[in-house]
Amino acid sequence: MAGGDDSLDEMIASTERGVLITRFWYIRGLNPRSISYTGLPRDGTFLIENGRIARPVTNFRFNQSLVEMLQNVEMLGPSVRVAASENSSVSTPIVVPTLKVSNFNLSSISDAV
Repeated sequence: MAGGDDSLDEMIASTERGVLITRFWYIRGLNPRSISYTGLPRDGTFLIENGRIARPVTNFRFNQSLVEMLQNVEMLGPSVRVAASENSSVSTPIVVPTLKVSNFNLSSISDAV
């Protein structure tokens, strides 16, 4: 996916209240018709208030249609190559940008660490 020019710092600064998720983990398909997935963030989930990282927060489960997510992109950072699997080993690399997305569906709190 081609990226944009927005930095993570700009994304955080432009957010009145939100959640910064730095890593997704345990991603599973839910519905192929709506291209919906569920999963958990891991190793870095933070509350953003008034354009600043306020504190770490408990992980959440997400249930999200990728189509809806892409319709709600507000800002787009440069694409970077990432290659990590669920067990933190190196796997097939993908190239993705940092995204600022409105209305991302964090559906419940997770006990996952």
